Amino acid sequence: MCTTCGCGDGEVKIDGDDPSHEHEHVHSDGTRHSHGHEHAGDHAHDHGPRYAPAHSHAPGLGARRMVQIEQDILAKNNAYATENRQRLADRGIFTLNLVSSPGSGKTTLLVKTIELLKGRQRVAVIEGDQQTSQDAERIRATGAPAIQINTGKGCHLDAHMVGHAMGKLELADDSLLMIENVGNLVCPAAFDLGEAHKVVILSVTEGEDKPIKYPDMFRAATLMLMNKCDLLPHLTFSVPRAIEFARRVNPGIEVIEVSATTGQGMDAWLAWLEGGAAAARGQRQDSVSSLKHRVAELEAQLAARDV
Repeated sequence: MCTTCGCGDGEVKIDGDDPSHEHEHVHSDGTRHSHGHEHAGDHAHDHGPRYAPAHSHAPGLGARRMVQIEQDILAKNNAYATENRQRLADRGIFTLNLVSSPGSGKTTLLVKTIELLKGRQRVAVIEGDQQTSQDAERIRATGAPAIQINTGKGCHLDAHMVGHAMGKLELADDSLLMIENVGNLVCPAAFDLGEAHKVVILSVTEGEDKPIKYPDMFRAATLMLMNKCDLLPHLTFSVPRAIEFARRVNPGIEVIEVSATTGQGMDAWLAWLEGGAAAARGQRQDSVSSLKHRVAELEAQLAARDV
């Protein structure tokens, strides 16, 4: 169970997986590490860690041991996230982790974004939900490749799940990868997936106080998309107050007001995406140029020795 919220562990399913087969994580150096369903001590199998709630009454597990388990889980996750990030950076893939509460309009916004980016930016999607593949099917209907991760009773994606899903997607160099996390404003804040940024979506139907009720999520995000703004005339939601609350917990957070229905703010959102994608491509090109320069230096040194 999760140390953050106490959710249960369920069987994690990724599109195309045979449940009887081991999961395999591809490391940044190209080596592979398989993960079966063995158990070791207080930990469960790697692809879907079995968490324990911080205040559980599990026999023989005191508060100190629970804290140690949580630290071990997060350390293992962060190691996988570092590998994911390196793999993505090596290919110039700009990756975002989209987080929100359920019903914020993440998938609708994502579908609209993909449609507007056609011919401008290649996009692939990893979808996270406890059950069903409905969201992945909606994404595939746009023509973009998508893979579904079902977390069972789990309340968030982790870096190992995402690394495994990345290996099943045909990711193009210099593309955009969007990870739609499980709807939850608590646990996804703690789990790095290897993304460049977390983008938190706040629907105006949820109430402007969400940033101070769930500060960890808004503190972890680089950008807040205030979604469903077309509904503002029918609500008492205060946009300035929501922004003030968000910047109270994260002074540097950027904010874009959007509506996937009317198109409001979509140009600003697409410009933000394209700017990030261009930066990722530039960093990749700089790395390649640096590597080529280093190879040339070594070749020159070898040639000088031969003389």
